[in-house]
Amino acid sequence: MYAGVDIGGTTTQVVLCAADLTVVDSVEVPTPAAEGGRAMVGAALAALDLLRERVPSRLLGVGVGAAGVVDSRAGRVLVASDSFRSWAGFPVTARVEEALGVPAFLDNDVNAFLRGEVAEGAVAGEPAALGMTLGTGVGGALWLDGALFEGAHGAAGEIGHLPGFGDLPCTCGGRGHLETLASGRSLAARYGERTGRSLTARGIAEAAVDGDPDALAVYEAAGAGVARAILITAGLVDLTTFVIGGGVSRAWDLLEPSIAAALAAEPPVSGQPLRVVRARLGSRAVAIGAASRARTELGAVTRV
Repeated sequence: MYAGVDIGGTTTQVVLCAADLTVVDSVEVPTPAAEGGRAMVGAALAALDLLRERVPSRLLGVGVGAAGVVDSRAGRVLVASDSFRSWAGFPVTARVEEALGVPAFLDNDVNAFLRGEVAEGAVAGEPAALGMTLGTGVGGALWLDGALFEGAHGAAGEIGHLPGFGDLPCTCGGRGHLETLASGRSLAARYGERTGRSLTARGIAEAAVDGDPDALAVYEAAGAGVARAILITAGLVDLTTFVIGGGVSRAWDLLEPSIAAALAAEPPVSGQPLRVVRARLGSRAVAIGAASRARTELGAVTRV
């Protein structure tokens, strides 16, 4: 079997997958983010030990998806938010391999999300797709010619930090990025600016369903921004398939009409119809995608 691990800021999810990536068992535990990299990886390993006790099996490899900027080749976290202590620079795969004696592989969490959706989710089998996650921030990843495209420096697909979406300050220090419109944090900020009220993205979605015009307006702006980013990507790399996940995508009924309207008003230069779908794997996407990475890497070694 293959194991997939999703180390998030709040929780860590671990799945044990059969060779066809069917999830045999899973567990979710708190992430000890304030205790450092060794504690975080230790929590994931303890969770995996629990799964292996419940499902005796031969483990072939482990994939890990982690928030932040990672060096997937070196298996090390490069940059992490300040909510993680002693995480940047931590040798994730080396620690996992030392503990388990099997190969381990590291991905950025959004890259792992897209791997999961291409392997077993809403865009299964697609040769090319853009994956976008609308959560606390906005992340993106590119799948081209049947493989993840990381770019020269591992930052390909980072659609959340495209400029040209107004002039609002972004959390990265830039201005006018897509993230200033379409992240959960930004939805709350935009709604607060309009109303003086403090609501979470979920609260704003509930207000929109009840007909609150300000709540509807911020979701409409988020959807229009997402559509514009889709059109930019479609024009640049001739993509026609897009999968959107993350917590904000739970309000799909609010986002999708605005996305569809914007795409209908300004179709891509290729003239080809664009397929935009909601992610199917939910909270398991990153962990399943991480397991998929391990299966792919080890399959390539076996074939050689």
